[in-house]
Amino acid sequence: MPREGDDSEIALLRIQLEACLARNTSLEKENQELRHEAARLKSQISSLKAHDNERKSLLWKKIQNSLESESASLQKPTAKIVEHNSPTRNLSPRQAFAAKKEREERIPIPPPKPNGNLASFKDENGKKSPSAPAPPPPPPPSRSLSGIRAVRRVPEVVELYRALTRKDARMENKSNPTVVPTVTFTRNMIGEIENRSSYLSAIKSDVERQGQFINFLIKEVESAAFKDMTDVEAFIKWLDEELSSLVDERAVLKHFPHWPERKADAMREAAFSYRDLRNLESEVSSFQDNPKEPLIPALRRMQALQDRLEQSINNVERIRESTSKKYRDLQIPWQWMLDTGLIGQMKLSSLKLAKEYMKRIAREMRSSEYSQEDNLMLQGVRFAFRVHQFSGGFDDETIGAFELLKMAGSGYQKQQNIATDL
Repeated sequence: MPREGDDSEIALLRIQLEACLARNTSLEKENQELRHEAARLKSQISSLKAHDNERKSLLWKKIQNSLESESASLQKPTAKIVEHNSPTRNLSPRQAFAAKKEREERIPIPPPKPNGNLASFKDENGKKSPSAPAPPPPPPPSRSLSGIRAVRRVPEVVELYRALTRKDARMENKSNPTVVPTVTFTRNMIGEIENRSSYLSAIKSDVERQGQFINFLIKEVESAAFKDMTDVEAFIKWLDEELSSLVDERAVLKHFPHWPERKADAMREAAFSYRDLRNLESEVSSFQDNPKEPLIPALRRMQALQDRLEQSINNVERIRESTSKKYRDLQIPWQWMLDTGLIGQMKLSSLKLAKEYMKRIAREMRSSEYSQEDNLMLQGVRFAFRVHQFSGGFDDETIGAFELLKMAGSGYQKQQNIATDL
């Protein structure tokens, strides 16, 4: 018996030894393969390093050549002729664009004529006639809009708002975080360095060739005087189209010290601001509530529109005094910034939102689906109070919507009292 046990143990050990030898063989083979792979990777790394060094040397040569050509073009004006006559099919896209910009002087197109609202005119000989006297200073901003539309204060709105807010201690904390997307500017620095020489040459070519054209634009901007913002918008559209023919507007115009940059920028600012405000006023005035839309999204849409309206008007009123003075000095219309102009119309347009808001809530309160948890009465009065303070009062239609809201709230309260008694 002991003999048989020794044989079985020896056989087990022999099997384990064979397994270990086989594993050792496989590991040695794998080790050899890894060595070959490491050697291959080392050779690949060395080749990549050599290629990188060669690329760097070529890049530095290109940079040096571009700097030399740039200095040569600045010293010898005739060098641009050689570049102009070179074939464009071998140029980069930006170089081809710059070469296309090198052309004869642009023939200016006359600006659009204002609708008889110029403050000064020119006689038949082209001489400028004496300008009209300066307009009187603007009246102080008026808080009341009674001169534009029949709007009056409604004390009941303020009283009901205060009564409801005293009962409901929970005040809504609205937060509108303005998320400014982070814009990551990535530039191909190598391409910028390679194309810089042709880009500067194109700018220099515009400065030399388009001098008469730009002087014409300077005279037109300096003599521009308007009384209607629609004429300013048309003039700015024409001016931007003319300047778009230049390779780089700012880079070219800085070589002309007489360019009226302050007036041109002020006209652009006034035209764009007036256009944005007018579009917003049109959007608010044409607003229509959709009865099929759910209640919460509909109310949020009206609140968001009112937020945009108030923010836009507050931005104008914050800088109105300094901006209106600048516009007067530069002969740019400024009356639209007053409460008697576009700003006043925008404030009155918010009454349309208040009327739609209160009518929608009154309709929901009369429906059977209204529940006490919604607290729509407080929400409607709060929005009405907000618009009432913003616009300076209510007109007859908005007062009617407010009375409708109060009636709906009283009717719901009676229903609740009857249900409680039962």
